[in-house]
Amino acid sequence: MQNINQGLTDALNNWTEGVEKRLGKNPERKQNFVNTSGIPVNRLYTPVDIADTDYLSDINFPGEYPYTRGVQPTMYRARHWTMRMYAGFATAEESNRRYKFLLEQGQTGLSVAFDLPTQIGYDSDSEMAIGEVGKVGVAIDSLKDMETLFDGIPLDKVSTSMTINAPAAVLLAMYIAVAEKQGVPPEKLTGTIQNDILKEYSSRGTYIFPPKPSMRIITDIFSYCAKSVPSWNTISISGYHIREAGSTAVQEVAFTLANGIAYVEAARQSGLDVDTFGPRLSFFFNAHLDFFEEIAKFRAARRLWAKIMKDRFGAKNPRSQMVRFHTQTAGCTLTAQQPKNNIVRVAFQALSAVLGGTQSLHTNSMDEALCLPSEEAVQIALRTQQLIANETGVADTIDPLAGSYYVEALTNEIYQRAEEYIRKIDEMGGAVSAIEKGYVQREIQESAYKYQREIEQGKRIVVGLNKFQVKEEKPTNLLRVDPTVRVDQIERLRKVKSERNDNEVNNTLAALRQGAGGTDNLMPLILDAVKTYATLGEICDVLRGVFGEYQQVSTLGS
Repeated sequence: MQNINQGLTDALNNWTEGVEKRLGKNPERKQNFVNTSGIPVNRLYTPVDIADTDYLSDINFPGEYPYTRGVQPTMYRARHWTMRMYAGFATAEESNRRYKFLLEQGQTGLSVAFDLPTQIGYDSDSEMAIGEVGKVGVAIDSLKDMETLFDGIPLDKVSTSMTINAPAAVLLAMYIAVAEKQGVPPEKLTGTIQNDILKEYSSRGTYIFPPKPSMRIITDIFSYCAKSVPSWNTISISGYHIREAGSTAVQEVAFTLANGIAYVEAARQSGLDVDTFGPRLSFFFNAHLDFFEEIAKFRAARRLWAKIMKDRFGAKNPRSQMVRFHTQTAGCTLTAQQPKNNIVRVAFQALSAVLGGTQSLHTNSMDEALCLPSEEAVQIALRTQQLIANETGVADTIDPLAGSYYVEALTNEIYQRAEEYIRKIDEMGGAVSAIEKGYVQREIQESAYKYQREIEQGKRIVVGLNKFQVKEEKPTNLLRVDPTVRVDQIERLRKVKSERNDNEVNNTLAALRQGAGGTDNLMPLILDAVKTYATLGEICDVLRGVFGEYQQVSTLGS
């Protein structure tokens, strides 16, 4: 083999010399060939570039450790990925209608977007909610709103993902309570709560409590669900928002998995066995523009997490070692200019996620850079997935790009660079410490600045934005949320408060306050409060009173 490789190396060198001599007649484009992570892209890839790769230990078969080729042995030949369109706006009634529309169009799972007040634990009548109620998602103040949101949707037959973090325990409790009212026991519920607070500190900002109590709430959810809601994914460790904030693909993998390490360590410190909660960990990644980089990123993330869980944490259950992940196409790449171009961008991004082995997928709508997505735009986005699944043939064989010299070399390079980042974070004391020191934030900020400068200087082409522009009419008929939504929501909230039993509410909130001050698992206490129609804001205010609120550390000048 070594002689063959040497012969190939000699042949490659000869070929390269010949190409260099002919470049005068056929010059290459004047650009720096690197991907978004700064990894140089070679002119050509051959077996020489993957000579050190061992198939069985580094790649192996689908469904086999280290899962580089996918977590399921037959992948999409058994069933397609879950088509889970992210949706929610205005009131629970309006969002319920959108969910039913999407299910009628062939969507196979729900994904709930909550408005900003809900995400940071305020009711719609709070001064902090002014101007934001129902804007970027649905407003949920109490169990009554959650009942309306899922009215007519059987929760034992639909998998639901909820993009909620700081108040994730409260929204999960509401979901469990709605299911009980439908006659569906918790053990039959399937879905995911994002519940990833660490990326909020570094990349997004919808945190409430400081890291330590936040990690306690998360591990309480792990423990509670392992016993009571066993088919629920208790966390979706999110690289998506890290990437949206401006990170590279390598940083997305590294910082996401570093956060995952922190959650595993916190759960173990609370007394949980890694194989008790490990199988219910899930991940959430971004599908960005560089097609091959994204495919390699997904493959590298699976391999790296499998080795972390097996070697560092001693996980024995194969499901604890698997990266099962949801993907969303990159919202940050959508342009308000020539918005129909976004249909093409999203299609390529979605294809990279499928070729990379995602378990579920959301495709962004063409008009999201301008407004909330219209029904037509959402339908096109969903049809994009259905076309990929049913017309392209890419789902007929598993990991079809495996063995590509470029894809395998790029998978190895992303793996190694992400592993180096994790080593640095370990030396700082882990992800929480690295975030508190501002390291993660600075790395993301520097990458975001570099990427934006490349666009401004024309080094990175964005079609319709800095090249191939056309004169466009101002868009019309954009979907906007009526400002009266807050007025209506406050009236609903007032009605709920007037009809509930205040003594029951006060007693459950008092029990929650006492539990938060001690070591009790908070999930049963939150569930009790939710069932009395205590509001999201009231529950979060109790926890604010015990835990305090997190104040972001500035990274400027660091």
